[in-house]
Amino acid sequence: MPRPDLARLGIAYRRIPVLAIGRDVYLDTRLQLRKLEELEDNVAAPKLGAETPEGQALERLLELLTTDGGTTFSGITSLLPADMPLFKDEAFVRDRADFLGGVELKPETMRRARPDALRELAGVFQLFETTLLADGRDWILGGTTGPGLADIEALWRLHWIVNVPGALPETHFSPAVYPKVYAWMARFDAAVAAARAARLGDDQQPPSRRVLSGEEAARAILSSPLHEEYEEGLASVVDAGDHVVAAQGLARGDVVTVWPTDTGVSGKVCGRLVAMNGDEVVIETEADMGCGGGGGTVRVHAPRHGFKVQKGTSAQ
Repeated sequence: MPRPDLARLGIAYRRIPVLAIGRDVYLDTRLQLRKLEELEDNVAAPKLGAETPEGQALERLLELLTTDGGTTFSGITSLLPADMPLFKDEAFVRDRADFLGGVELKPETMRRARPDALRELAGVFQLFETTLLADGRDWILGGTTGPGLADIEALWRLHWIVNVPGALPETHFSPAVYPKVYAWMARFDAAVAAARAARLGDDQQPPSRRVLSGEEAARAILSSPLHEEYEEGLASVVDAGDHVVAAQGLARGDVVTVWPTDTGVSGKVCGRLVAMNGDEVVIETEADMGCGGGGGTVRVHAPRHGFKVQKGTSAQ
């Protein structure tokens, strides 16, 4: 569905969540987690990322497995029960087809796709059961203190579909079939519950927080300083050696369009190029608060993997 709160910031993007730190807005959970890990003043929570090159490599490989392997979003959604009431809502089905790039969530389509989706998912369960968790470790990178970023990257889509009633056949997906995987997910649930309880404190009351409307959030973002600065005129912030940069002749200040290539492909964000390297692209968008409410600019960050960058405004 269109997201008017994001449209106020000049961001035509469909997926959630988004993260704002100052006047920088970060798309895609993968990039958001990395940015949160980099915050020097984030003392409220321990770092979750690996400290060794080997651990960091495994985190990135698990990230790719989740986005490109047997737990892709379009594949996982094929496993949802076809008799869910939502699938009888034609407007919802049309919206999801647009979000999934033309994949229709109709009962007959989902039933045809289900065997292949189950096979792909079983391959992922089998991978974890027989390799990374085979030695009985608590967490992907070892240790007993709690889950890390590698666990989050590997687990979140599995956790989601396992907890949808009727999505998976118990004869093929259960603690009896994959005891180590299900025990791992149970430990994760317990760790989340413990962290939530610790945040509540002795009085079991949640910490105070201010709930903002979409308009209030947009104004707060627009009135904030930039979180990341890129020096004007510094050519290296747009990597001339990048294959896409070289092929399109991109330079800082060029108008470009950025969009995801798997889901939400219709949500294309247009702005001026600020920075681009092998991991991340940054563009500046013009806000539109409407009704004479003024504008301003925000910096929008997206990961390179899973996103396309095209020069101009008429990207197809």
